[in-house]
Formats: sequence, C-alpha cells, structure tokens
Amino acid sequence: MAELPLDLRIAPAEVEPVTEVLKEGNIFLVSLPSGEIVGGNPGTLGLFHQDTRYLDRFELFLQERKPVFLSSAIRDSHFAQIELTNPEFSLPSGQVVPLQSVHLRILRLIKDALFQRLRLINFNSFPLSLSLDILLGADFRDIFEVRGTRRPRRGEVLTPEVKRWGVKLAYRGLDGRVRTTSVSLDPPPAVIRAEGNRALVRYNLTLPPHKKVYLHFRIDLDKEIAEDPALISTGFSAATIMLAGRYHQWERECTQFHTDNTTLNNMLQTALTDLAALQTDYPGEGRILDAGIPWYAAPFGRDSLITAWQTLIVNPDIARHTLRFLARYQGRREDRWREEAPGKILHELRRGEMTRCGEVPHSPYYGSIDSTLWFVILLGALYRWTLDKDFLREMAEPLRRCIRWCLWYGDLDNDGYLEYLRTSPAGLTNQGWKDSWDGVIDPEGRIPAGPIALVEVQAYYYLALQEAAYLLQVLGEGMVAASLLRRAHRLRERFIRDFWREDEGYLIFALDGQKHPITTLVSNGGHCLFTGILSSDQAQRVVRRLLADDFYSGWGIRTMSKKEKPYNPMSYHNGSVWPHDNAIIAAGMRRYQCLAELYRLTSGLFEASAFFSYNRWPELFCGFTRRGLTGPVRYPIACDPQAWAVGSIFSLLQSLLGLDCRENTIYINRPLLFPGAKRLEMRNLAVAQSRIDLAFEEREGQVFCQVLRKEGNIKVIIEA
Repeated sequence: MAELPLDLRIAPAEVEPVTEVLKEGNIFLVSLPSGEIVGGNPGTLGLFHQDTRYLDRFELFLQERKPVFLSSAIRDSHFAQIELTNPEFSLPSGQVVPLQSVHLRILRLIKDALFQRLRLINFNSFPLSLSLDILLGADFRDIFEVRGTRRPRRGEVLTPEVKRWGVKLAYRGLDGRVRTTSVSLDPPPAVIRAEGNRALVRYNLTLPPHKKVYLHFRIDLDKEIAEDPALISTGFSAATIMLAGRYHQWERECTQFHTDNTTLNNMLQTALTDLAALQTDYPGEGRILDAGIPWYAAPFGRDSLITAWQTLIVNPDIARHTLRFLARYQGRREDRWREEAPGKILHELRRGEMTRCGEVPHSPYYGSIDSTLWFVILLGALYRWTLDKDFLREMAEPLRRCIRWCLWYGDLDNDGYLEYLRTSPAGLTNQGWKDSWDGVIDPEGRIPAGPIALVEVQAYYYLALQEAAYLLQVLGEGMVAASLLRRAHRLRERFIRDFWREDEGYLIFALDGQKHPITTLVSNGGHCLFTGILSSDQAQRVVRRLLADDFYSGWGIRTMSKKEKPYNPMSYHNGSVWPHDNAIIAAGMRRYQCLAELYRLTSGLFEASAFFSYNRWPELFCGFTRRGLTGPVRYPIACDPQAWAVGSIFSLLQSLLGLDCRENTIYINRPLLFPGAKRLEMRNLAVAQSRIDLAFEEREGQVFCQVLRKEGNIKVIIEA
C-alpha cells in the first residue's frame, strides 16, 4: 500500500458558523453539522476538557473523499445523530460507485469519554471494498489560546503511543502536567500511523449489499487506550443507557411543562435538557451551571446566579447548588492580580494550563461588580420560594460577607454607590454584564475613565440591601436589618436624583470617575425595573422608551439605541439583542403590570426562536430591524447553548403567568400565555415543602387558572 499523507485535503481557511454541541460533565464537543472537526480550524471546533482542547481534528474520508452531509440532530441535548453518504467515485477496478449509494450514520454521546458508533450500509447490488480514513489531531491548546491569546512559548508534544486497538497523543504543559488523548477502536483498523500530535487511522472495509457494518470509537482524556473491545463497543451501549437514565431522572425532578403549541413544547423541552447538560459536578467543590459553549464552559458567578434565579420555577435545587459552590470560593483576602476582596463572589474560574501557570488570573478571577449582589438577590428569592431555613442558616455567613464587601470594598469613593476599576493588568476593563472592552461607552464613542458606577448595579444594590435585610430579620438580626433598610432608602433617593433623565423619561448609563453622567441610551436601565427602585410613573416611561423603534428591533430590545453614534447592530454589546437582557426587563414589566408591553416583547422573542436551531435562543443575535419574512441575523460567535439564554424562556413564562411565591403562598396575578398557546399545564412545581400541578387556559381573551393537584399545605391565590 502506498504511503498515506497525514493531510489528505487542505483545511478550509474558515469554519462555517453553524455547529453542533454535545456536553456532559466537564467534557464538551463542538463539531460541524457533519460531525467533523476540521484541521486548522480557527478556534470554535474541538473536544474540550478542563479548559483545554484535547482534539482539534476528527475528519472522515471514504475512498479518500469527504462524505456528503445529509442531516444532523442533537436529541435531548446529549445524543447526536449524523447522516452522511458517499460522493460518486471509482474503485481501482474502474467500477463506478454511484452518488448516495452508501449510507453512514454516526451516533455520538459523552459519558466520561466521547463514544461514537459509525454504521455503514451499502445500498448497491454488489459488494464494495473501500477505504475509510480518519484524521486525528490534538493540539492541547488552552481555551485562552483557542480564543486568540498568543503565548511566548508552549510545552512539549510527546511521542505518540500506537497500539493495535488505538493511539494515544500526549503533551507536557509548562505547568508540568501531561495531558493525553487516547483513541480506541473496535474493530482494530488496518493501519494506525502517528507523528507528533497527529494520527491517521485506515480501515479497509468490505461492505456486502444491504448489510450493516459497525465501527466503534472511544476517546478518553488523560487515560490509557482501552484495549478491551468490551470497553469500546459495549461501552457505547452502556453509556447510552446510563445517560438516558440520568436525563429522565432530571426531568422527573423538575417542573414539567406542556402546552397545546408544539413549537413552545419543543423550546421548553430543549431548555430543560440544556439545563441538565450545562450542569457540571466538580469533585470536592459542588455542582454549578457552566455559562456557555464553547467559550464559557466554566463556572461564572454572574451567569450561574442569574440562570438559577430564572429557573426557580423549574427546580430550586439549581439555586442551592449554585450558592453553595460560589460560597466555597467567596473572596477571603485582597489580591489585585485576581481582583479578589473579602466577601466578593467570583467572576470566572478556569483550570487550564495558562491558569495553572499564572499567565491569566482566573484561579479564580473576581472582576465582577455585580456577582456579589446577585448572590444576595438569588438567596432572597430562593428563601421566599422554599422557606428553607436550614439552608438560609448555612448561607448566613456568606450573606454577611457579601454585605460587608458592598460596604467596605464595593464603594470605592464612599459615595454610597458601587463602582469598579480594574486593578489587574490581565483583568477586565468593564466589570458589569456588558464586560467587553467597549461595553461601556459614551455618546461620542469614547471609553470613559473609571471608576464606573453602572445604573443597573445601583438598582441591584438597592434590591440586595432589601433582600439582605429581610433574610437577616428572619435570622433574628433585626437591628442590622433595619440599618440596611435605611441604607436602601437613602440609596434610592440619591439614585433618582443622579440617574434619572427627565428629558428622555429614562435613565443614564453610568457615572464616570468624575461623577459625570454617561448618557448613552442603553438597555441597562431596563434592569432597574424588576428591583422596584423606580416609581410607577417612572417605570411606565422606561417601558415605553424601551419599546420605541430605536430600542426595539421587532425581535427584542437592543442593548443600545439606534440613535447613538456607537450603535452597531453587529457588535457584542452596543446594538445586539440578548435574550437574558430582555427576560430581566420582562420581569420588571410584570412587576409594574405593563402587560401589553410584556406580551409584545415576548411575542417578538418567541417568533425569533423559529430561526434558530432547536428553537433555542443563542447568547445573542444582531440588532437589525425586523423586515418582511426574513429572520433575525445571527451573531457569528455566540455561545449556544448559553445558560442565561436557556433560562430566559422559564423567566419569561413566569413573568407572563404573573406567578410569585412567598410565605408559603403561590400568587398568580392576571396571567398571560405565550403567543400561539391556549393551554398550559405545569406539573410537579416545587414550592416550600409542597408540590402542585396547575393548568392555565385562555377563554374569550382571558386566561383562567385551575389547581389540578396539591401535595402539602401550600396556598394558591389567583387574582384575575
């Protein structure tokens, strides 16, 4: 047999933006819809584990030609099915194999390893003898390198290990740790060749007519080659059964939603299983939702807290796990490199080579002005929902530390507001939720000097003070609670004076380092609504302003008004549409009973979902104005799934239903249903120590609620 080149085809210069994602635990895979990871890809594609890319190439060739892609789908967020076929080609005998006469089906899942089963069927009337080549590569690049960070030097690529059943590629990082990618195959191939961090596998296959031929692959990270065929082929079946069981158990533990609208049912089901996929158990640390795939598959304080807040209606255990995990990493000392301070809640935690070497400060990194506030807000919401006093006692000291951080460290100039100013040369310039380099910008397009006091952060602070006061009152600390309420009252008075714009009927963006107002019209002011810091009249004006044409695209509220000079609908934070941003604003619309506006906002987002894979909102999309029959424009590198985009559908549903829980009572106020739905059932809703089933039905323009089942002493008050 002639020597086979390790590169059978030149890799494309760019990777198409549409990808498929699998995640389970701390392993995730991003591939093209064809299932491939093409060599030389610019970053998005790969098999990742602990912030390292363990596989940057996985390509198939049938008789040295790329298969033809037919379709792909991810079932229940964890099981991939990919359909391929052959191009037309000639065999060495001269016989022509027609196009689409060989079918390839890939089934793929992750369960402590990546398992794949490839089934081939020859639909010709004659047997085929052909080659199947697999190109493999493992660059072992840190996630920050994959995103574009250049390192002055890297570790050492080790000599590959080749065995009959597979191949192991290895790399010793600058942190001294050896990372390995072991590819095991059943049956063993005819040829395995490896050089450096690349390998080629060749099968010489005989395909009888209309018979199924199976090949099994198992890719283990930091483990040895699996030389027992049972660990490869039957391992796929065992992993399939175990994973299906885990997802079914998750669904049983959660609230089940069913409507008479198929699209909405699909959205809710996908979001429910996405929540399961995004959760990661970190041994010895706890469980938390990772923020998003591919760039943010790690614990993020703000993201996980907001998502847990959005999904109390689904499963309050998400919030419990999130708070426990983040309390474990709550700041203990002052560290300017990591921007840590006592009581502060982390921004981001990474585990890759660059973090272990101290090249980046993410071990963890604390550059977030609002994670600490969201910790308090979520704890307050969780206690009102569950009345779990034992858990509140467990979180009492982390709660006190959060408040002390606000008072002693968050207010940089002692003016009563919380501000941020980067102290780490490797940290974030902007530390609110719009944390890109130009996420805070003035009307002329200039980057303002800090410290920066963001509008929404002061509103979060107001709510956090109130929630902390409530929780401490429950814990018997009445004097401290009263002091915090007085502080909240003073904050509100100053806030209205300094942040309200009477001419716009809206709020300024922020105060800069000289306490000058940054008047750029942005969506941040809408976050103030759910906190209750505004008067009813002010809130109504804010809502109307956000639904004016310069803010509202027809699909959702933009992050920045079209009237502003820095507006760019294709930017990350200055004109795009973020589902979670809209969902938080929607919660405020419900608080102030702006129901027509809430329905309009939800309608636009729901209609936008039809243009995204699995009807799943991505992290963000472009803010171009809705025109005709065309859909929203994709943002090219948006995470998908992204935790708080996934959680947004549940938050919007709760806002529409007017459902609130406190003092062992469910309150349902003037409920609405999603557009296109006339009936909704919620079963197994967990509130306090009770479980309840509810049905909502629209009749003659009004939505009625009925209690179907109730376990426990929960009360239900329905206000039409």
